[in-house]
Amino acid sequence: METDQILIASTFITFTLLLLVFIYKYFRESGRHRAVALELVNKSELAEKALTIGRQLLVEKKDLTARLTTIEARFQPVLDLDKEAASLQAQVKAFQSNIDELKASYAEKKLVYDRLIKEVAIFDEKIAFAEMGVYEPHFEFSDSEEYKTAIALTRDVQKRMVTDKTAVICTTQWTLEGSVAKGQTMTNRNIRLSLRAFNNECDAAIANIRWNNANAMEKRIINAQEQIDKLNASNRIFISPDYIKLKLKELYLTHEYREKVKAERDERAEAARLLRDEQKLIRDLEKAQEEEGRYQRLLAKAQAEADSIAGPRLDAFTDQIKILERDLAAAHARVERAQAMAEKTRSGYVYIISNVGSFGDDVVKIGLTRRLDPADRVRELGDASVPFIFDTHAIIYSDDAPALEYALHNEFEAVRVNAQNYRKEFFRASLEEVEAAVKRLAPDAPFFKDVEAQDYRETLARRHQALMAADTIQSTALPDQI
Repeated sequence: METDQILIASTFITFTLLLLVFIYKYFRESGRHRAVALELVNKSELAEKALTIGRQLLVEKKDLTARLTTIEARFQPVLDLDKEAASLQAQVKAFQSNIDELKASYAEKKLVYDRLIKEVAIFDEKIAFAEMGVYEPHFEFSDSEEYKTAIALTRDVQKRMVTDKTAVICTTQWTLEGSVAKGQTMTNRNIRLSLRAFNNECDAAIANIRWNNANAMEKRIINAQEQIDKLNASNRIFISPDYIKLKLKELYLTHEYREKVKAERDERAEAARLLRDEQKLIRDLEKAQEEEGRYQRLLAKAQAEADSIAGPRLDAFTDQIKILERDLAAAHARVERAQAMAEKTRSGYVYIISNVGSFGDDVVKIGLTRRLDPADRVRELGDASVPFIFDTHAIIYSDDAPALEYALHNEFEAVRVNAQNYRKEFFRASLEEVEAAVKRLAPDAPFFKDVEAQDYRETLARRHQALMAADTIQSTALPDQI
């Protein structure tokens, strides 16, 4: 019995313990399930949010994909940078190669161009003077006759060389069809042909030589010799260097002879002008002497009449005598000055003049005249050869006028307008500079810086007035036209 009770009690206790364990596990599992449920709820909310974000991202992805596609299409040529860089490098190399080829081609063609320019310059006078430069004289003969004699001697030497067969030479003895005689005949004919061609070129150059192509004609003769020798190279026929020198010497002599003739012609013209001035001085002296004699006769007559007159008329004769004495003194002074200038060939006047209307500002002429009235020379220079008359700034009398003129010319040699013809005495200098030079060389000489230029300024005024009138007419006509 007790055993059953103990068994029942142990069973009950065991059941109770099992129940308690079950209840404990239940409640524990229930709490866990609630936590899991809460977690699931939270995860569900997160999943919905993630789904929403995913949808948004998907839309943005589509939009970005579309924009990327547009950008790729737009920048497709430069997407592959390496490929593009390689392409550019290849293009640069190709351009560089083309540039190198162009440079080489340009250098080659420039050489050809320069050679052709030099060859053309030999025959084109306009190019010749610019390309060949100024001719430098080779001889210093005093007159043209010496040049003529030298030309004749040079031609005689040339004829002797042709006669002696030393003008054109052949360095090889040829045979033709096995015959030395036929070979010599062939050589002689080629020599005569070469000599005729070369002489014709030289004669043409010498005949056409002028001041602006002298160096070009020299090149023409040398070029002819080179071309003929080149054509005869296979025949071993050459023009003798001595013969070439003689032809060039004849060319130089002929050119300088012609220039000397021109200079002598200018010198003769200048000498004739000086002679005319001297003759005019003599005429001025004779005129002054005649005028002095006339005043002497008039004064003697007046004095004789005054001796026989008394009273009021005597006072009138006295005044007339004083006037005649004054005029006689002036005439006597002119006689003395004319006589001094006629006797002294180096005395004269140095004049300094300008012509703004004809030559512009800061251009002066410094010249010399031996005329009794130097203003005559200034008026003569302002004749029909220039559009306006000259303004006179200084007229300086000197016992050695050529020396004073030479000194003034030296002062402004660097600014001489015509550096080739020294008879053209114009200089590009301001009046202040010329005045300073005059004060150094002739301190007592008066100098006037005023530039009147009356005709020139009146011409400008007339043109301005005409333009103003034309503008006025046009402005008044416009309203009527409208």
